[in-house]
Amino acid sequence: MDSAAAALDRLTRVAQSPPVARLASAFAEAGAELALVGGPVRDAFLARPLLDLDFTTDAHPDRILEIVRPVASTHWDVGRAFGTIGALVAGEKVEITTYRSDSYNEQSRKPEVRFGSSLEEDLVRRDFTVNAMALRLPERVLVDPTGGIEDLMARRLRTPQLPDVSFSDDPLRMMRAARFTAQLGFTVDGDARASMADLAERLEIVSAERIREELSRLVLAGTPREGIELLVDTGLADRFLPELSALRRTVDAEHRHKDVYQHSLTVLEQAIKLEGERGRQPDLVLRLAALLHDIGKPATRRFEGGGTVTFHHHDVVGAKLARKRLRALRYDNDTIARVSTLIELHQRFFGYTEGVWTDSAVRRYARDAEEQLEQLHILTRADVTTRNRRKAERLATAYDSLEQRIGELAEQEELAAVRPDLDGEQIMAILGVKPGPAVGRAYRHLLEVRLDEGPLGQEAARERLLDWWQQQPEGGVLPGTDSAR
Repeated sequence: MDSAAAALDRLTRVAQSPPVARLASAFAEAGAELALVGGPVRDAFLARPLLDLDFTTDAHPDRILEIVRPVASTHWDVGRAFGTIGALVAGEKVEITTYRSDSYNEQSRKPEVRFGSSLEEDLVRRDFTVNAMALRLPERVLVDPTGGIEDLMARRLRTPQLPDVSFSDDPLRMMRAARFTAQLGFTVDGDARASMADLAERLEIVSAERIREELSRLVLAGTPREGIELLVDTGLADRFLPELSALRRTVDAEHRHKDVYQHSLTVLEQAIKLEGERGRQPDLVLRLAALLHDIGKPATRRFEGGGTVTFHHHDVVGAKLARKRLRALRYDNDTIARVSTLIELHQRFFGYTEGVWTDSAVRRYARDAEEQLEQLHILTRADVTTRNRRKAERLATAYDSLEQRIGELAEQEELAAVRPDLDGEQIMAILGVKPGPAVGRAYRHLLEVRLDEGPLGQEAARERLLDWWQQQPEGGVLPGTDSAR
């Protein structure tokens, strides 16, 4: 954290920037209050990039629009019901919100919006003290009624009001505490942490969509582990992701198997590290798959003779559980499909170390992953958490070999676009059939042949197709002959 003087200097430069200066002047001329608030003020003290320009005012939405229109190139009011007007001012996106406080009643799944009358009242009702600071404009006066600067210096998350009141008013703040723990590296105040555990069930009134957004932001943070552990330890995860909490129950008294919960968090951390090493941006699908890849283990755990613990088919079971849970959290179908595919495939590689894979097996590995092959590479490598250095090196070498072979086959055969040597139109012409299930079966048969043997060429593929067709119940009379099989 920089000095207060340096932070105020940054805030001054922000206040002098064209979008902020224009808004400050427009609101002052209209006789309305305006303040830069929340994240931008906090991040100035933390020397973090100022990504958002959020303002608050005593003006109500209709009045905000009147003031903003002359200085904005465009504006939008999709958040108008919540008191928020968005605009593009001097090329920057800004949001201006009427002083307010949100709360839930006992049955509501959406916050009730109530407008306030003063900046101090607005700040006191915000989520955490570090977000309850504002810079009055145009006079550039810092307003910190709840001790946010002191908490910033202590790297502490504390609620402006009693945490029971704050979290009861907006239960989603408990999930934000976990996110800020991950994003800012702060520690949640003891009283707030205790309230999170006491009020965990209150989260059930929050919509699945809002919970999903907070979970995604947490998972995409630079170091999400501590935030996730906070959700699990306080019981919040039980309310929306119980499969994750259930992983802790796989630890047996005799320690005959690794701690699957801690293993999963380590896999997530290693996947994030590999993202950076491979030059990839934070990947929500990959990170969700890493976090959830072993959620099928509690349901498949078996104790065998000799102290062995097995989790047969936990990959398949885990993929099903992930689909169900992500659907409940209202993730989009594409994300659900991609995450579950990675979970289902994450064990496939470990058979590679038991013997030499044929070209056919390598093709199938790449084919089944398709455009997610790079994500599967990262997940599989991240899944190696053994402390046995020789074993880790052996697995790394084996995967290096597999990636090399995939690359060689891809170069030879355009592996990423593997298709049968004959398309559907050609299959119908050769067999003399119309579109229907038989064409699909024939196509799949030729694809299997292609995966097993590589490119055949159209003539060889035609012969293989006819040989297969003669073995089918509906084969009948072959084209060009007058005798039935």
